[in-house]
Amino acid sequence: MTGIRYRSADVGGLKIFYREAGAADAPVLLLLHGFPSAGHMFRDLIPLLADRFHLVAPDLPGFGQSDMPPRTTFAYTFDHIAEVIDRFTEVIGIKRFAVYVFDYGAPAGFRIAVKHPDRITAIISQNGNAYEEGLSDAWSPIRAYWQDPSQANRDALRDFLKPESTRFQYTFGVGDETAVSPDGQSLDNFYLGRPGADEVQLDLLRDYRSNVALYPTFQEYFRGHQPRLLAVWGRNDPFFLPPGAEAFKRDIRKAIVRFVDTGHFALETHAGEIAAAIREFLGT
Repeated sequence: MTGIRYRSADVGGLKIFYREAGAADAPVLLLLHGFPSAGHMFRDLIPLLADRFHLVAPDLPGFGQSDMPPRTTFAYTFDHIAEVIDRFTEVIGIKRFAVYVFDYGAPAGFRIAVKHPDRITAIISQNGNAYEEGLSDAWSPIRAYWQDPSQANRDALRDFLKPESTRFQYTFGVGDETAVSPDGQSLDNFYLGRPGADEVQLDLLRDYRSNVALYPTFQEYFRGHQPRLLAVWGRNDPFFLPPGAEAFKRDIRKAIVRFVDTGHFALETHAGEIAAAIREFLGT
């Protein structure tokens, strides 16, 4: 049951592509990717866990192989993305699940957890932030856009969409860059290069402020429900700092925090270590 299947689900007329592996009756782990990636970022992790878990890794709307409808017909906000993924879980019939959140996957996953706390069995946050202290100075130009959504400030963020920026995200903080496959970043750059993808991503960068505004709501959920949580964090991440991982312990009494000596895309170099931590955490 460790073979991966590549499927699509119709979610309100929107095609959501997803990877799936593991026995249908095994505990479910929903894998939510980040920017600028897609479900392919879990390509090394899924085979390491598929003997014990039913793994589901969707591409978020506008990413990867999922539909990227025009901005005129689809609002590219994190509220909307979370709504689609919430409905996706219902369409494919997963009722209770642990969720692995990374980067953009965190605000989507945390919104779902706040809405359906009874459906969440555990949270694994891999560089998935929910605290102000987790945001580095690299967010400064994005914050400037939040404060003044001018065309000039929007255009200033286009550097984040360039191939060299994608490579930076994959390699910064990695001890040996030759250990990072070019495959993932090449796919990400392909998707970023599609017509209209730049404007979609700039819309999401603008809306990221809504996630920061919801940090108190996420933290209230953590305090009130005390979900099982493992924060496994690339300690050299230039965007989401280690204090963001440590902060989970402030609100979740039994939160477990582990650091791996790598950068933002920790699975590129530490999939085995992260898989082992997940197995230990979930008790399988």
